[in-house]
Amino acid sequence: MNSEIREMVSERLGDRYYAIKHPSGLKIFIYPKKENSSTYAVFGTKYGSIDMCFRTSREKETHTVPAGIAHYLEHKLFESEDGDAFSRYAKTGASANAYTSFDATCYLFSCTENVYESLEILLDFVQSPYFTEQTVKKEQGIIGQEIRMYDDDPQWRVLFNLLGNLYHRHPVKTDIAGTVESIAKITPELLYQCYQTFYNLNNMALSIAGNIDVDKVLALCDKMLKPAEPVRVERIFAEEPEEIVKDRVEQKLSVSVPIFELGFKEKAGENRVTVREAAETEILLHVIASDSSPLFRRLLDAGLVNESSFSYEYFEGPGYASVIFSGESKDPDRVAAEIRAEIAKIRADGMDPAAFERSKKAVYGRAVSSFNSVDYLANTMIGNAFSNRELFQYLDEIAAAGPESVQRRLDTQLLLERSSLSVVKPLD
Repeated sequence: MNSEIREMVSERLGDRYYAIKHPSGLKIFIYPKKENSSTYAVFGTKYGSIDMCFRTSREKETHTVPAGIAHYLEHKLFESEDGDAFSRYAKTGASANAYTSFDATCYLFSCTENVYESLEILLDFVQSPYFTEQTVKKEQGIIGQEIRMYDDDPQWRVLFNLLGNLYHRHPVKTDIAGTVESIAKITPELLYQCYQTFYNLNNMALSIAGNIDVDKVLALCDKMLKPAEPVRVERIFAEEPEEIVKDRVEQKLSVSVPIFELGFKEKAGENRVTVREAAETEILLHVIASDSSPLFRRLLDAGLVNESSFSYEYFEGPGYASVIFSGESKDPDRVAAEIRAEIAKIRADGMDPAAFERSKKAVYGRAVSSFNSVDYLANTMIGNAFSNRELFQYLDEIAAAGPESVQRRLDTQLLLERSSLSVVKPLD
């Protein structure tokens, strides 16, 4: 079979990878790093926990499925009539895993030898679903226990309590694993329906980084991939108001120190933010709250946060976007007030030019160093495949960012009236 191969080159890094459209419909990304002893591979589908209402391009009917079904399907795909994929990987020495996020499900392995044997296992079991009434019922008990465990997990609860405060209708506020009640509705028929919809190779991608040969990977893909009908999936979300639900939530769980997440909701469209917007936001957040920022030094000197736990992230995906600050603090409300005050100050006075330059260099340096990690490369390439981004463009956008364009991000981000604080405090 003839694949369409594009060589993607970065003049900045003096490096390259390959973006391939396979005749089966699969997008393949290969980043050879011959100097590495290890290889990391990810085979995934653009199908996550938020995809509960959908239809395909060949259907008029809209399907609504129970919460947690994408995660459930991830668990079940490792099984087959002859055993499970983990026992097969044990023979090649590869370390395998999988994860379901809000907008993707991915299966992966890393290894230092037997790369192509391990890749064959990955391509085989993900394309070979096997569900029965008995195995589906058995999994309900296992995942039910997992859900109950997360119900008592402080880090998990502080996040989903926050998302429930920020979002009225968007399914990002729903637990990735669903609820005990929702997974009880899952049947083999529903699993096959979702599998056939989302595990179409035209909706999937394969990414590999490490000590690998492009021609050998493509030869194996030619052997293993089953051509798929080009079907487009339309994901349907209820219209989400720009306003938040409420500005504070508190829960008591088994923690020694209160933990918090302060979120700032922003307007989000069906598509994800652009690479330029993501790069500018990363620089902006570094200016505001990195460990070299005045805000962080004040919080640290006052004993309100510690270096190991305080962090920030740009949390965004299809139909949702927010900035989240998190950490441990004896006084989460005061930390939230300090963060809000710092944002208001920078919005009014503008960024310090020296702080902008330091942050831009720090974000750029961190991005460059990440290209030494094969797991970062493979995971980022597959994420980019599902969001129509290109790996090297992020570096270019950081380099091109100016103080005015980064300051303009505050026109749509970190709006104080759309912020909410989630706190988990110790039990009495």
